This record gives sequence, structure tokens and C-alpha cells, in this order.
Amino acid sequence: MAAVGRRRTPGLRREEVAVLAGVGVSWYTWLEQGREINVSAEVLDAIGRALRLTEPERAHLYLLAGLNPPRSGGTRGVAVTPELRHLLDAWMPRPAMLRDRYWNLLAVNDAARTVFGYGDTDHNCLITFFTSARYRDTHPHWASVAPAVVAAFRADAAHSPADPEFRRVIDDLHAVSPDFAELWARHDVGVPGQAVKVVHHPEVGELFFDMTTLAVVDRPDWYLELYNPRPDTGNGDRLGRLFRLRLAVSA
Repeated sequence: MAAVGRRRTPGLRREEVAVLAGVGVSWYTWLEQGREINVSAEVLDAIGRALRLTEPERAHLYLLAGLNPPRSGGTRGVAVTPELRHLLDAWMPRPAMLRDRYWNLLAVNDAARTVFGYGDTDHNCLITFFTSARYRDTHPHWASVAPAVVAAFRADAAHSPADPEFRRVIDDLHAVSPDFAELWARHDVGVPGQAVKVVHHPEVGELFFDMTTLAVVDRPDWYLELYNPRPDTGNGDRLGRLFRLRLAVSA
């Protein structure tokens, strides 16, 4: 490791960063000065490790070097903040969920469990969509929606074609769902956006929701899916009745 010694100001000297990153001092100086030099992602990652950059700082380093920042790592082991959980709970009695870019479910509120039928064994939106008979039975337009769902997932996966987690989800579904395998073979690509979700609930009948997907600013690979009852459909009243029934049963 580069010798540091005593100094008046904290932090690494330019020469020490260069040594830790395995690059020449002159080259690193040119990088700091913004000169037009060839730089690889591997070198930028080495500099990021030497400087102990945070994820946003690392992304900024890539931009300074004229490269697209890589997507951040997976979400395994990353805790959902209390603020996000409070937001999901505050959206009640409307359904809301938090997922990552692989469509893994990170958190859902009670309305999403009750209305959409998500249970403790449901860990991925796409896998549940194609493998849960309960989920399919509550979605009367499942067959017409399925192609768009697969096309949207392909669009997300295309951002990271070598990502093993995307590959794992795709391979797992190929092994258990002929419907998914057939749709994946079409190579359709779609952009997810606002949509209308229709659910047939056994206790209150059909429910219509406007779905809006929002990115979490400090976790850009996390997405909030918020479901609002469509106006002039009576959905709000039916949702209220559904949860009053639930409260009466649990009382």
C-alpha cells in the first residue's frame, strides 16, 4: 500500500491514488484535468475502490470520463428503508408494492396482498404472473396482457444482457412455464409505463386500477408501483367495503 505518513489535510495524495489504482501518476493527473484520454471501466472501478467512492460518486466518475455509468449491484441484502415501508402503508387501502429491476418483490402493502393475492412465497412479479394459478384466476385479461408483460421484462433485461440475475429469472421460467417460453421466443420489446390493471376479486367483483411506476431517486434500480382506483367505477367504495369486511372478520 502507498505510504501515507503525517499530513496537514486528510485524504490520499494524487500519487497514492494512482498507486492504489495501478495507473501512472501522469495519466491520473490528466484524468483529473479532464483531458481526452482512453479510459476503461476496469480502471475507473479501480480508482473508485481506491477513493472508496459511493455508488453516486462512482457514477459521476464514469460521466466525467465520458462513459455510461454501470447499473448498481443487486438488491440482495439491502434493507428497505422505514420511509419506503411507511409510504406503502400510507397508500392503503390502495395496493402498492416495491420491486427491483429484476422484478423481485421487495415489499408489498396489505392491499396488494388482499387484492392481488400475493403471499409469503411470492418473491418475483414475473414468476408469480406465470406460475400462480391463484394470480391468473383473479386477472380476467391475463392472456391479452401477458405479451406486454414479457415485452416489458425483455426491455429491462436488455439494459444488462450479461447480468446473471436476469438470466436466472428467464431460465427458471423457461423450465416451468410453456406460456412464458412461447412469448419470450417472439423477441418483442415494450416500454413499461402507465397501465390499467383489472382484477376480479371473489368478494367484491371487478376492480379497475390505474398503475403508475415511479423510480426511487436514491435507489434507481428500485421501482414503486402505485395502484389508484379508476374514477367513476365505484372502485373506491368496493375497496373500502373489502377492508371493512376484513376488519370485521379479524375483530
